[in-house]
Parts: sequence; C-alpha cells; structure tokens
Amino acid sequence: MAVVLHNRINNEELKQHLMQETEPRTTISFYQYFNLQNPQEFRDYLYKHLDPLKVFGRIYVAKEGINAQISVPNSNVEAFKTFLYSIEPLNGIRLNIAVDDDGKSFWVLKIKVRHKIVADGIDDPAFNMHQKGKYVDAVKMNDLMNDPNTVIIDMRNHYEYEVGHFVKAIEIPSDTFRDQLPMAVDMMKGNEEKNIIMYCTGGIRCEKASAYMLHKGFKNVFHLEGGIINYAKQINEQQLESKFIGKNFVFDNRLGERITEDVIAKCHQCGKPCDTHTNCKNDGCHLLFIQCRECAEKYDGCCSKECKETIHMPAERQKEIRKGIDKGQNIFNKSKVRLRPKLADLNKTL
Repeated sequence: MAVVLHNRINNEELKQHLMQETEPRTTISFYQYFNLQNPQEFRDYLYKHLDPLKVFGRIYVAKEGINAQISVPNSNVEAFKTFLYSIEPLNGIRLNIAVDDDGKSFWVLKIKVRHKIVADGIDDPAFNMHQKGKYVDAVKMNDLMNDPNTVIIDMRNHYEYEVGHFVKAIEIPSDTFRDQLPMAVDMMKGNEEKNIIMYCTGGIRCEKASAYMLHKGFKNVFHLEGGIINYAKQINEQQLESKFIGKNFVFDNRLGERITEDVIAKCHQCGKPCDTHTNCKNDGCHLLFIQCRECAEKYDGCCSKECKETIHMPAERQKEIRKGIDKGQNIFNKSKVRLRPKLADLNKTL
C-alpha cells in the first residue's frame, strides 16, 4: 500500500484538531543553503519522517536548500532534532525558537518544491551564495550600530517594517525581495566603504542579500545571524539593550511576536497607535492590514464598510460578488507609492 505524502483533511477540521490539542507545541524556524540534487525526493523523505512526529508548518525545498517554519509537540522536539541533524547538510544548524509563542502557529504540514527557497530574480551564473557577508550576533550588532560608519538595511516587506524595526534602519521601498536586491545596491552607491548590516526575520533573506552586495563590489558587509528572532533571544538571555523596537512580523497564524512594548504603527482605519495585523473577515478579500479593537468591533473584523456589508449577505450572494473581484487600490499590505530616496538625500542620513 502506497504511503500518503500529503494531507487529506480540510483546513477547518485541522484547525479544530489543533485547538483541541492539550499538549504544548514549540514553534521553530530554520533554513540552510546547500546543494540539493533531487528536491522532490528530499521533499518526500522529509514528509515520511515529519508527519509521524505530528509536525505542522510550511517547508520549502529547492536545489539551493531548505526553508522551514514549523511547530512540534513538545514531547517530539528531541526526536525532531535527532532526525533533522541526521541529514548531513543540516547537522547542527541553528533552530530559531519563537519568542512570543502560543503553539498555535500552524495546523497542517505542507512541504513544497520550489525553484528557489527565496525568490531573488538573480540570473547571473557568477553569483555565489557561499560568498556571503560576515555573521553578527546581538552584541556585535549593537556595537556596530553605535558606529557612525554603519548603515542598517531592512530586507523585509513594508508591512513587516511598519510594526517593528531596528533604530535608524533603512527600509527598501518594495514588497518583493527580487526588487529589493538591486534597489539596495542602487541606494548604497557612494557608501562602499561603510559597514553595511543586512537583517530580516530569521536570516534567510539577509544572508542572500549580503552575498549579493558582495557580488556587487561592496566590501564591509554583515548580516544578522538568525535574524530578529535570534537577536531577541540573545538580548533576553544576555540582558542587553534592544535596538529593535516594536513587533516582529511572522508568517504564521500569530502574525507577530512582541520584542519591545513600543507600538510604532497605526490602525489603518482610524489612525490610533496599534500594531495588530489581521486578515479581513470577508472571504472575497482577506486583506492583511492593521486594525485596533475598536475598529474591529465597528467593522466586524473587516477592512471596509463594503466588506462588512458583504459578510452579512447570504452565502450565495457572497460567492457571486467574489467572482472576478478587483480590490483596486484598497491594499494596505503593499508598500505605499514612494519615490526611491535620491542618493544625495540618502547620504545626508548616513
């Protein structure tokens, strides 16, 4: 009898199963760049071993490596580590443990084969992912940030930067990593001798970004080891000052983990201080946006009056409306239309 290598239960039932679980779970993220000859075979191998351990989450594999965000029942964490570390390229890799975790981050295991684990748009055969910037930990990060010769670059999307970022970090005004890479190079022209620190959520994007900056001729390039997640862990363990303020956006059901008590974003509907992301309750929208409690009550968890009216319509009418829907400009989670900073203006801030 063939082994089933994918889930066959619908999402709502899986969510209910998760909420009924009594054993705590640990949310873990990890990645590794390494040469993988047969991603599909590796994908199936992972599923066969992780499904029996009741691992939930999202894993991408490609010829360039693996990228994973998962949750594991606490009683299976050691068994999970033993299996993961039995894979030679993954032996001893850093596992980022979630900072603010209720264990309800995922409810199904999805393992997908992708062209790349991070879509980068790089087609230069001379690019070498293994020639990357130097790692910095929390102590080194804080030290370099005190140096006026240092530039900090946030390699995340606008909606991530909006709720939390490092002090004086530069945002690259795009919501696609493939666009951010050449933009970062363009914005840093004339600053080749400065210390450039790239950072992101868990390290995977900023590691590739650091390699790209070196590829483009920059010399003093660093990237934050383990990203914001690992930085938060280290500052807590070592009682260091946090130079990251606000919330760290995460790509699971939690949508964020608090690093400091600072609330630096605003409700997208009323403008009051708020950093709680949510998805519009209208099934034809599901827009990701920031909404305070008062507006959540006022709009029934929707992003607009139109969506609020829609969710109270009969189900068949809602289906009709969803057909061919066009949200137009009503999109909060994409970067606002902004001009790239002029180099002269940028240099004034560096």
